[in-house]
Amino acid sequence: DVDGFHPVNVGFLSTQRPGLVPCTPAGIIEILKRSDIPIAGQEAVVVGRSDIVGKPTAMLLINGNATVTVCHSKTRDLPGVCRRADILVAAMGRAGMITRDFVKRGATVIDVGMNKVTDRAEFERLFAGNVKREEAFRAKGSTLVGDVHPEVAEVAGAITPVPGGVGPLTIAMLMVNTVKAAKMRRGAEVPALSRA
Repeated sequence: DVDGFHPVNVGFLSTQRPGLVPCTPAGIIEILKRSDIPIAGQEAVVVGRSDIVGKPTAMLLINGNATVTVCHSKTRDLPGVCRRADILVAAMGRAGMITRDFVKRGATVIDVGMNKVTDRAEFERLFAGNVKREEAFRAKGSTLVGDVHPEVAEVAGAITPVPGGVGPLTIAMLMVNTVKAAKMRRGAEVPALSRA
């Protein structure tokens, strides 16, 4: 289970015991650590409650001593809840849903979304006036975009790009889990989950 999705690994994660951590959430924490963005004492909002990204990301942030709110499609006043976040993780699978009015100035925004946009009107909503993106869209007939609208970069203190942000770290964490799994299989000691 190098993906870290097995119920045993989920249980280990929730009790802070050694195990294989889901790759995308582990990649998110790695981005924060390597960018020297503190987690402890921060207010974090995770938009999306999937078993693959949302819930494990929330658990890792809690394990790192953040105060965490998990939001979903039924959350009342989603923009208001998101504006409280020092760390905002967008993982709901809706192109450009998180706009600048969702984000507190200076917040760290982690965009987990990966959405293919083929509709011209949707493209215009996201990239009106961006000549470089327009040329690429015209040539390919599509573009990749995250769950965070590009305008958020104007207010965020830090933001991950799509593509090229969380995705490469997900792959790196898959390799970390593969090595851990091999060591576990051979009976080697695997270090406990570090606090974020």
